Amino acid sequence: MKYKFILYAIVILLLSACTGNTLKYRDASLPVDLRVKDLLGRMTIEEKLAQMRDVHLSLFFKDNVLDTVMMDSALQGISYGVLFNSCIPAENLARCIADVKKYSAEKTRLGIPMLSVSEALHGIVHEGATIFPHSIAMGSTFDPTLMGMVADAIATESKAVGLDQVLAPVLDVARELRWGRVEETFGEDPYLISRMGVEYVKSLHKNGIITTPKHFTAHGSPLGGLNLASVAGGERELRSIYLKPFAAVICETNPYSIMNSYNSYDGLPLASSKHILTDILRNELGFNGYIFADWGSTGMLWNFHRTAENPEDAARQAVLAGLDMEIADNCYTRLDQLLKTGDIKMSDIDKCVARILKVKFAMGLFENPNIPDANSLKNRIHTPENVTLALKAARESAILLQNKGNLLPLDASNLRSLAVIGPNAAQVQFGDYTWTNDNIHGVTPLQGIKALVGTKIKINYAKGCDIHTQDRSGFAEAVAVALASDVTVVFIGATSAWPGLRLPNAVSGESYDLSDIALTGVQEELVKAVKATGKPVVVVLVSGKPSAIPWIKENCEGIIVQWYGGEQQGNAIAEILFGQVNPSGKLNVSFPRSTGHLPCFYNHYPSDKGYYHNPGSPGSPGNDYVFSSPEPLWAFGHGLSYTTFEYVSMNVSKETFTADETCTIEVELKNTGSRDGKEVVQLYVRDVVSSVVTPVKELKRFEKLFVKAGETAKVTFELPMSELSLWNADMQEVVEPGEFILMAGTASDNILQTKTISVK
Repeated sequence: MKYKFILYAIVILLLSACTGNTLKYRDASLPVDLRVKDLLGRMTIEEKLAQMRDVHLSLFFKDNVLDTVMMDSALQGISYGVLFNSCIPAENLARCIADVKKYSAEKTRLGIPMLSVSEALHGIVHEGATIFPHSIAMGSTFDPTLMGMVADAIATESKAVGLDQVLAPVLDVARELRWGRVEETFGEDPYLISRMGVEYVKSLHKNGIITTPKHFTAHGSPLGGLNLASVAGGERELRSIYLKPFAAVICETNPYSIMNSYNSYDGLPLASSKHILTDILRNELGFNGYIFADWGSTGMLWNFHRTAENPEDAARQAVLAGLDMEIADNCYTRLDQLLKTGDIKMSDIDKCVARILKVKFAMGLFENPNIPDANSLKNRIHTPENVTLALKAARESAILLQNKGNLLPLDASNLRSLAVIGPNAAQVQFGDYTWTNDNIHGVTPLQGIKALVGTKIKINYAKGCDIHTQDRSGFAEAVAVALASDVTVVFIGATSAWPGLRLPNAVSGESYDLSDIALTGVQEELVKAVKATGKPVVVVLVSGKPSAIPWIKENCEGIIVQWYGGEQQGNAIAEILFGQVNPSGKLNVSFPRSTGHLPCFYNHYPSDKGYYHNPGSPGSPGNDYVFSSPEPLWAFGHGLSYTTFEYVSMNVSKETFTADETCTIEVELKNTGSRDGKEVVQLYVRDVVSSVVTPVKELKRFEKLFVKAGETAKVTFELPMSELSLWNADMQEVVEPGEFILMAGTASDNILQTKTISVK
């Protein structure tokens, strides 16, 4: 087979030489569309269909090296759309990618490059790469600039190993907290997600890496919290919530790829929805790249959703909907058969292939295929600069939820001993979509605390319990350790895994969903046992999503949410506990009181927190709910500091606007405490009266400010009135006349300044 293609290549070269013409698709000076058209005209059906599929590196990766004989046998002179790879060490990956790219250029008939693809939510998933805080932690920084810096580092490491495309960022709106993939998101708010997503994509693009924003769309509210489950909702909810982050990223960054979602929305599987993938994504939002199928989502049309009769029907539905590239499936191998029966046309295939080729030309891969040099890799990944950046991001992401009696920060000069307890005290937790969960690749909280205090304080450690079991045998040791110490810090939370790295004790991550968001195992019982000693207790939640912890809120002095803080998480939390770093993170997801309080998000409708406003308690039954309040334990935007801030004033440029004008809002902030600190000024808007139901408030702007003790600072927001639009009863996007309340504050439930403006 390979000799046939070599012969083809020789014939084409001879013909070109005889006619004196250069192959148009090889001429970088020509427009991309012309090059695509020329190349399409030269391709066989087999070559076109290969562009619509992936080839996995595991087919010819053996004993940690690429087997060239197996590669030649698997590829047979054909170049595929993308090269997907396993979580192999970065150095091995670089060597493999280099070999495959050379094969595509030199041993295929037309020399079409394959896109090398991998995961990179918080660092590339290959041994040796830097592990940054997970997406949920980056979201809680409320710092898009910092997100851009982290994304720059991810891009540099991606480039070093030869990657052309990363399957990130996740733009899902996290509205179902039982779902294991909450940790992959930036949070519950569409505006926050859009700002973090835009910075991630911009940074990757400027470094020559294709991004794949995902999962299009409405993946963050699966029924029952089960991954891949259906999502209920209508067109208004789709446009008002789930599409907003994608619309912003597409408008501002023009990504070359988008990944469809596994799930169905309002009864339509996303992989076969022409309305979603073509009418909305391409025709309305203006996306002009190629659609990259989520893993196996074409096959799911017939073996999971049951909307297709067989793999052939699944392929037909997906192609006609506009899904360009199938991943980890074999439905598209039936496309040649569908062409013969007339169920699809060659023009349908050409549309898909053209979009894929257009990206490859636009990225300059025909001329510069980014062949990595594995020998220089050690100087380009996991650099000291990237490790320092990982520490900075971990510092910025931690959230101080509670600090009774100002127990924190701990004063090392007044402490003789400290108990460090819990299943996450001496274990790194990086979250899903990473390449390891081994302590040797990160700093545990126990290590970070010991390194910081040295011999000044006696550190007493006990694990106490596991993340997920009912084993209480470690309680006695934990209680003894607490009794022997002045203060106790308990590290609880979760362990996450994903299909690429399965862990036996995982309780979160992709395919690890929970029916109950209470702490797993006997972790809360451990905290109760330690608290019964009478010693002050600080609880640190190391996790990928909120847990229902009302007892801990009621009874423990200090509570910090660290999320998954990356490889430097231990150093960062030690610095925060002892006051070397002033915490500045804010909640990007609300904390519910129990599983029964789900869903729990701040931008709910006016009717969704009860009508009677007479919540009860176990000893005093009431209404909405009989035995509880519908309000969250902590709301979106909440986060304390070791200093205090006063919102001095809020001024607007004027009070009445037309729909095409912009309001300038100035907020003055004063640090009234004794320490320098950072505050996230949050601007929310409430539509007072609207023709359809609108949320009680929506985040429209935010900015993280550093303010020295005793000093003031001002932040200025520009808010176009067009951003106050809604989808009316006729499904038209309009800015309705009326009053809007502008609200500035330190959290969604802690508004400190308001102004009312009108739109004519």
